[in-house]
Amino acid sequence: MTEPKYFPSQSYPAEFWIKRAQWLAEQSVLIEQGGPFGAIITRQGKFIAEANNQVTQNHDPTAHAEIQAIRKACQKLQTHNLSGCEIYTSCEPCPMCLSAIYWAHLDHIYHANSRQIAAKYGFDDQYLYHQVCLPVDEQSIPNQPLSFPDSQQAFRYWQQKLTKIPY
Repeated sequence: MTEPKYFPSQSYPAEFWIKRAQWLAEQSVLIEQGGPFGAIITRQGKFIAEANNQVTQNHDPTAHAEIQAIRKACQKLQTHNLSGCEIYTSCEPCPMCLSAIYWAHLDHIYHANSRQIAAKYGFDDQYLYHQVCLPVDEQSIPNQPLSFPDSQQAFRYWQQKLTKIPY
């Protein structure tokens, strides 16, 4: 699926973008690019970027529609901060995508389907929601610290750097 070459610069209502996100999700399945998920990023109702799920096509478990759309929007706008933008998704974001949305500083999330609906179709993220709330030593994947005397050096360099771009 290719990115649209042209959306007029006029602003479109939320209903237009959420239907487009749903269409992307449908196309993702029909052309066998990935799961039934689509996402669009706009600013003041104007198109910035869109993507569909490409997990199976790219052999990349992080290639969710929201992540792909965030990457495209950041490249297009040449920034890592999408403040002032909104995201429209065909489904309530999973924990990974929700985290990425917060890291990108998007202002608003609109979604067509809930996580409960997704679970009915085999996309159940409840286990992940549970795991991220557990203390590290109670999570199902062992997570063991291996610090060493200079393990904080990169943080010290960052703290001292005068030209750093905060995020």
